[in-house]
Amino acid sequence: MTSENTQNEITINPLLTVWTTPHQTPPFPEIKHEHYIPAIDATLKEAKDEVDQIINAEAEPTFQNTIVALEICGEKLERVTGVLFNLNSAETDDTIQSITREVSPKLSEFSNYISLNEKLFGKVKAVYQQREQLELTPEDRWLLEKKYLGFVRSGANLEGEAKKRYAEITTELSQTSLKFGENILAETNGFQLMITDPADLSGLPESEIEEAAQVAKSKEKEGWIFTLHGPSFVGFMKYSDNRKLREQMYRAYTSRGFAENDKNNEENIRKMVNLKFEKANLLGFKTHANYVLAERMAENPQRVNDFLQQLHAASRPVAQKEFAEVLDFARSLGLDQPLERWDWSYYSEKLKNASYGFDEQQVKPYFQLEKVCDGVFDLATRLYGLTFVVNREIPVYHADATGYEVYDQDGSFLSVLYVDFFPREGKSGGAWMNDLRPESHVNGKQIRPIITIVCNFTKPTETKPSLLTFNEVTTLLHEFGHALHGMLANTTYPSHSGTNVYRDFVELPSQIMENWATQKEWLDLFAVHYETGEQIPAELVQKLIDAENFQSGYACERQLSFGLNDMAWHSITEPMNGDIVEFEQAAIAPTELFTPVKGSCLSTAFSHIFAGGYAAGYYGYKWAEVLDADAFSLFKTKGIFDKDTAMAFRKNILEKGGTEHPMKLYKAFRGQEPSIEPLLERSGLKNL
Repeated sequence: MTSENTQNEITINPLLTVWTTPHQTPPFPEIKHEHYIPAIDATLKEAKDEVDQIINAEAEPTFQNTIVALEICGEKLERVTGVLFNLNSAETDDTIQSITREVSPKLSEFSNYISLNEKLFGKVKAVYQQREQLELTPEDRWLLEKKYLGFVRSGANLEGEAKKRYAEITTELSQTSLKFGENILAETNGFQLMITDPADLSGLPESEIEEAAQVAKSKEKEGWIFTLHGPSFVGFMKYSDNRKLREQMYRAYTSRGFAENDKNNEENIRKMVNLKFEKANLLGFKTHANYVLAERMAENPQRVNDFLQQLHAASRPVAQKEFAEVLDFARSLGLDQPLERWDWSYYSEKLKNASYGFDEQQVKPYFQLEKVCDGVFDLATRLYGLTFVVNREIPVYHADATGYEVYDQDGSFLSVLYVDFFPREGKSGGAWMNDLRPESHVNGKQIRPIITIVCNFTKPTETKPSLLTFNEVTTLLHEFGHALHGMLANTTYPSHSGTNVYRDFVELPSQIMENWATQKEWLDLFAVHYETGEQIPAELVQKLIDAENFQSGYACERQLSFGLNDMAWHSITEPMNGDIVEFEQAAIAPTELFTPVKGSCLSTAFSHIFAGGYAAGYYGYKWAEVLDADAFSLFKTKGIFDKDTAMAFRKNILEKGGTEHPMKLYKAFRGQEPSIEPLLERSGLKNL
């Protein structure tokens, strides 16, 4: 391609034009695959020029011309990459994955160009050393400290071969992490359980059968197709009477990234944990966990491990008792073989029904997705005064996505919110919130955020709307909590905005929202039968509440197994070249209740820590549970819609983002440090 043609393509490239869409949202329908690389190359060059201007400026370095200038440089680059990486998770294909792999090392190289530049670091350091004499706001000071520490933690003090090796490591890590995630998506999409005999559908609810028939029809097949995507897999494991098929599904799910094929992730794991260990050593840390936790509320691995052990001591006896109860119940129903992992959800659901009269299928008709969304939006209105308005003029990247305008209680515009709820082959599994544009207010320029919520919920069928399980309701509340963190952000600098906080603090705004899921006062506002319009019966809500802590010990042990596994991988003190499964099983042994299943591996599909940002941070979910239980106890005392409590949470937590140390923010809201007692009490683990 000639330079003239390249320039012409860049000129008409929608990623490089001024977006005239509502609220400058990405013009998704206009963006083609061929636009990304030219746009990233162009904005990378522009960003590098902006950095060079800071480096080569003759004026003495100041907070404004160095720290703030660094904060806002590369704004156009981030706009372009924000679109690409969001689509790579929510609506990807082979070409987008290839583009992402191609640009990833370029972005790592640019990041290293900044962090490893001695002259630039010298300017940042000069400003940092003057910090006591500068007139800075608390947020300014926090930005300065974080910028300086960011350089140090990114190898700025390294020299010679060590600096070169650091740059190589960061590039290799970004590429390997992308490959890990691509392998999981391919493995998830690559499996289908095809059923042609109606007898093999025994036990499955009508809604699950109808959804499987719809999947088969979409693939021009006769019969029913079940997949490894969340709603299909979870429903099948919970209700199918066919034990052999449950085993087949389980083995397919837990062998992702572990089969002997080109999607195997074992070597990717070894490579990543060893590179992280090497990087930590280069920077003067004993382990990657020590490196990560130096900027977390927990501070160090010992404190994390002590925390996990404290919860393990409380939950282990309860989990063992719950396991024995399920085993006895399964025996009473005729199971004459060992209780296996593919039996757990099936017999647990039946035991819950027998114990509490609670069957998840009973509540689904009252949780129509559209009604639940209305309820969640109404909750935000009651707590924070927000209003949500659909705007069909906002471009979307897929027909399943919807764009909303979000307004504050005074009528001012707050944010754009995209919601995207249903599984498809181009979407990663799970649920997440992200921002396409963070909030900021630098140099008097107010920028409001663009936030996305992406989920994989039960799809509507030809005869039924999308009816959510209770777990899907809590998932929506969880991701909406993250979205509130982004939408209500009120910071000066984008790197402080919304969810840009310590990883073990980021789950507080999301997890506190889950508490409303069992509050009858809230459920009564929206939970009506999708056919009759009947309000959810009080006795059914009570069953839901009574069953809230069903198998809480087992659930806690399972979460702890993830945290222990994560900490083990990132606490190695020498390169790891051994067996992946042996390492994993040794790490999670204290929490195990089942005999390990040959051919299964958690780690090879553990996207949170190997393809996400949770390395040495998965414990944060339980850590944040302590925070959210303690925080919600105040709502329980004052009232679940109490505006004073809500506004205190908004002003001190949601708006502040990462402007100060999270413990300082939490104490400003709560008036005290969090206690673990509310969590133990809520989970039914206290004094057991």
